[in-house]
Amino acid sequence: MSSFENFRENWLRPALFFGNNPISLTGGAITTASGITMISYWLAELAGQLSDNPYLGIIFFLILPLLFLTGLALIPIGILLRRRKLRNAGRIPPEFPRIDLNDRVFRHGLDIVLVATIVNFLVVATASYHGAEYMDSPQFCGRSCHVMKPEFTAYQISPHSHVACVDCHIGSGAQAYVDAKINGTKQLIEVTFHPVAHFAPRIIPNYPEPIPSPVTSLRPARYTCEGCHTPRRFDGDKLLVKSNFADDEQNTETQTVLILHLGGVDSLLRYTGIHGVHLGHIEYIATDSSRTTIPWVERQNPDGSFTQYSSLPAGSSIPKGDRRVMDCIDCHNRAAHTFVTAEQAVDQAMSTGAISPNLPWIHKEGLALLNGTYTSQEQAGSQIPAALQAFYRSQNPAVLEQNSALVDQAGKELVTLYDQNVFPFMNVTWGTHPNHIGHMDYPGCFRCHDGSHAAKDGTSITQDCSACHNLLAVEEAKPKVLSDLGIQ
Repeated sequence: MSSFENFRENWLRPALFFGNNPISLTGGAITTASGITMISYWLAELAGQLSDNPYLGIIFFLILPLLFLTGLALIPIGILLRRRKLRNAGRIPPEFPRIDLNDRVFRHGLDIVLVATIVNFLVVATASYHGAEYMDSPQFCGRSCHVMKPEFTAYQISPHSHVACVDCHIGSGAQAYVDAKINGTKQLIEVTFHPVAHFAPRIIPNYPEPIPSPVTSLRPARYTCEGCHTPRRFDGDKLLVKSNFADDEQNTETQTVLILHLGGVDSLLRYTGIHGVHLGHIEYIATDSSRTTIPWVERQNPDGSFTQYSSLPAGSSIPKGDRRVMDCIDCHNRAAHTFVTAEQAVDQAMSTGAISPNLPWIHKEGLALLNGTYTSQEQAGSQIPAALQAFYRSQNPAVLEQNSALVDQAGKELVTLYDQNVFPFMNVTWGTHPNHIGHMDYPGCFRCHDGSHAAKDGTSITQDCSACHNLLAVEEAKPKVLSDLGIQ
């Protein structure tokens, strides 16, 4: 017996006989319907004829491929179940219905089955690729899950908005991918069973509100940040100008001008400036979940020895806590998801003209409105502009008459600032997520550079301001240095 005849007699004829059952036929129908639907969607996607709905991706890249595979699985399941049923009943025929390849209709049917099998393999391969690609997209990470709205909103207006989420949160390598998907599955369960978790928290874990910061599962910077940023690049110095507005009627503007000594590794391989000093091997222990309290630091010296600095009383043992090797994200902890303070938000909007500084009392009143209590972003969106209108209507009606457009624009911008930083449904408000860059609004640099971290030999971590920056002007109105530089 030839190989083809063997295949026909021992495989093809039994498969056709046992495959004539409701389960297998239903599986074939499901596979066909979902396959045609997915292919139609992919063609529409190529033609650019799709809406920007994040849930379409879940349906067409995750749910429909799962239905497609389910239908494929039902076909052999139905065959096996019918075979078992007939065998137990002793009704398996001694000879299966013959297959006549001379029958033109049957040959065409066989051609259809063969083509369908090839198409199925192509569909599964394409669906798998699209599914994996979609799950790695910022749209899936940020828009498909309402829990991620605060982080996704901040991401969209950050300097890293062009960087895919997975580049930082997963990185390269199979192990990182598997770990991330396992963690994602846990989060999916938490979100799916969120209502149940309120009644049975010990059985079903609930997702945190807000999302904890920092992300403890984030890979070290050498696997993420350094894929784009060269850590040993010499950046030198950077001029920084920061505008502030007072709470008086004129919104008096002052500016602070400083030179930041970013540094790095210079042409003589010397470690200089902020980056250079922290490129060495430094470990620290944080005793709180936000890594704001750092009582113990260990630094490796150029000669290979180690120096330990502690802010604890003399004779204290090494504290218990999260011990980490310091890298980029210990200072740049909100690089892609920055939430500012209300005052930072208003000052920046006024310095760019998004909120006109010519509106009397706008700084003070804007801050008061942003710091108000609202149950939702929708409520803030309606009450903030109305309250600003009411303020000028009662306190300075002439402003509404002469600059009503500026008042309207200021009200809309205040709502935008609120929507970018405050999310009541996730318990995210002003200051919820501290930013460790600098030391004006949060401890930041002073977590270690506070003058109290001392070593056994009496030395301490420096608190010298000039080590990191030189102040050229501090809250001055129209600083002369900016005029000298031709900036103002």
